[in-house]
Amino acid sequence: MIIREKYLSKIRPFYDQDLIKVIMGIRRCGKSVLLLQIIDELKKKGMPQNQIVYINFEDEDYAFIENDMALHKYIKEKITSKEKYYLFFDEISRVKNWEKAINSFKATKNVSIFITGSNSDLLSGELATHLAGRYVSFKIFPLTFKEVCELKNVNDKKEIEEMFDDYITWGGLPQRFMMQDEFQTRTYLSDIYDSIVVKDIISRFGIKDLDLFNRIVEYIVTTPSQNFSAESLSEYFTNKDKREVSKITLYNYLEYMTKAMMISKADRYDVRGKRILNGKYKYYLTDLGIGQVKNVGKRPQLGAYLENIVYNELVSRGYDVKVGNLEKAEIDFIATRFKEKIYIQVTYILANDEVIDREFGAYKGIEDNYPKYVLSLDKHDFSQDGIIHKNVIDWLLE
Repeated sequence: MIIREKYLSKIRPFYDQDLIKVIMGIRRCGKSVLLLQIIDELKKKGMPQNQIVYINFEDEDYAFIENDMALHKYIKEKITSKEKYYLFFDEISRVKNWEKAINSFKATKNVSIFITGSNSDLLSGELATHLAGRYVSFKIFPLTFKEVCELKNVNDKKEIEEMFDDYITWGGLPQRFMMQDEFQTRTYLSDIYDSIVVKDIISRFGIKDLDLFNRIVEYIVTTPSQNFSAESLSEYFTNKDKREVSKITLYNYLEYMTKAMMISKADRYDVRGKRILNGKYKYYLTDLGIGQVKNVGKRPQLGAYLENIVYNELVSRGYDVKVGNLEKAEIDFIATRFKEKIYIQVTYILANDEVIDREFGAYKGIEDNYPKYVLSLDKHDFSQDGIIHKNVIDWLLE
């Protein structure tokens, strides 16, 4: 187990504040472990065990807590003094009307509350409505490549390259690194895929046309880093399956996948017009391993996978990421963070002059002086004209 300091450092200033700490992320990305690491830090500071209450609602031991009243009763019995209590609720959305109980605890008890969830809808209900400005949210991601190397204690250059081959194939969900072979890994990731699709999407949103939904999900997860619009997807399924699919249905399904944090949506940004282009997006997998379970027998799209990894890395580093649109070119990523701004092009290999001209030439329409990068797996430095070329593995390990 590794200490996820990049998240702990952001949450730590709020440990003792009465703001509700909301931690969100895809299933099995490490939210529960993060809560346990916070609890461990509190204990090391001298916090008594009886002032810490941790409930994992995926544990059958707590199946009796079905609604807000049951949760309120259980916690009320645990709070036996006026000292500050620390309440940790893992996957709280399993409790009906949980928002009411949280609201009550915050209003009437001396508590610091931490909650986790696997669906971004966690903040769209009563909690957001009635506690606006009274909570802070943190999004947690699967392990970055740097964290994987730390977890596996990999330092040798050859071992790092081998680990990257594994990472680009099977992703960074922490528990999958406990699997002994490819069969176990694929089985584990398949179970997560099914849980997300069935529990977080189909059941939650009441999807009726399961065949169509599964076809759309499979198409999205096996073609990451692609440009999508409702029109193009509708045309694809019409031509392939001879089946009419409404644009509204497609938009809804993509939104459900996004809410379940299975995929992320990147807006397209008109660089010259300085505006968001509505209706045109790129979608990236939160973890490549989840797509791999549906990629049996298909040719690996290494360039697309590499682009997906860079997108996830940028987001995990706190950047707001958009896809740049120029008249005759596309900038893979325009990443901003506070006053910082960088441009990034990603390609698997700078194989020949044509590829080099395409990747570096994409910046010809950019007139500002913000840093511009080209990332690839090449070991030779191709930097030119003020544009920085970096080996993507070295960049990931920075």
